[in-house]
Amino acid sequence: MRSAARMMPPSKRPRRLRQAQWIRTLVREHTLAAEDLIWPIFVTEGRGVRESIAALPGVSRLSIDQLVVDAKRAQALGIPAIAVFPVTAEALKDDLGTHATDPSGLACRAASALAEAVPALGLIGDIALDPYTSHGHDGVFRDGEVLNDETVGILAEMALVHARAGFNVVAPSDMMDGRVGATRAALDAAELERTLILSYAVKYASAFYGPFRSALGSARRQGSVDKRTYQMDPANAREALREVALDLEEGADLVMVKPGLPYLDVIRQVKDTWQVPTVAYQVSGEYAMLRAGADAGAFAWTDALMESLLAFKRAGADAIITYAALEVAEHLRSGYATTARA
Repeated sequence: MRSAARMMPPSKRPRRLRQAQWIRTLVREHTLAAEDLIWPIFVTEGRGVRESIAALPGVSRLSIDQLVVDAKRAQALGIPAIAVFPVTAEALKDDLGTHATDPSGLACRAASALAEAVPALGLIGDIALDPYTSHGHDGVFRDGEVLNDETVGILAEMALVHARAGFNVVAPSDMMDGRVGATRAALDAAELERTLILSYAVKYASAFYGPFRSALGSARRQGSVDKRTYQMDPANAREALREVALDLEEGADLVMVKPGLPYLDVIRQVKDTWQVPTVAYQVSGEYAMLRAGADAGAFAWTDALMESLLAFKRAGADAIITYAALEVAEHLRSGYATTARA
């Protein structure tokens, strides 16, 4: 026979706050909105081009005219900014990434078209050499080494070219030491002080970038030196705080942690320590992994996607870069509740 003590009902019942949708909504600690999203887009040459990317189901390379169409759609859904990644023709690549500073390059032409068509939409330009180098590194590669200081000078020039083309934000993604300071100095000297810097302050040498490199054709091709000589060791968290401190001191306006889901602890530490605008990147491998799991029947695609993005907000991210931004914004507009469904 059970004792009376064991039969006594609990006086504290957390489930009372979960019993109906209205109360769950009322007490929810974190929410996801279209205004939290940044949409990364691959732009390619041509006209009328929508080229599917095998490694990223549901994602396409777009020609500039199609990019403008989709950018208008993004703006109408309440997405505040897009990030543009150009697919550079192999014939334009060289060891120094010379085409990166060409004002007539694909990224700059895309920015000009977007600035005219959707002037209220934020435009983020990727500042790195890997889409433009024949060896696939993010900097000048010589004698078996990626050269830091020589690369920084090129990156600062590239940022100027991008800002003049219409990008509101330049985003150094290379992880060279000192590139934020050099970029800020170059922008200010050119009277482009209103241009924002979103620093990839915490970019890990990750296995989750593969589909992105496939989409851009920027896979590493040169020698035994790899990106671990400049991107961060996944084992380190305290180092991330030092990287953020340096970039803020050098003039970064926003900082990023990349990848996102495997590094939620780092996002939280960065936000708690510095209390600055913090961006999380749901990188290509994360996106592709969720797609593959859903395709295999392991879980429902939309529910898993929304839950993963909500996790970024819970960890402290102010904005999230995701390839599913348009789809997410459409779900949110239709009234989707960003909580997992059993």
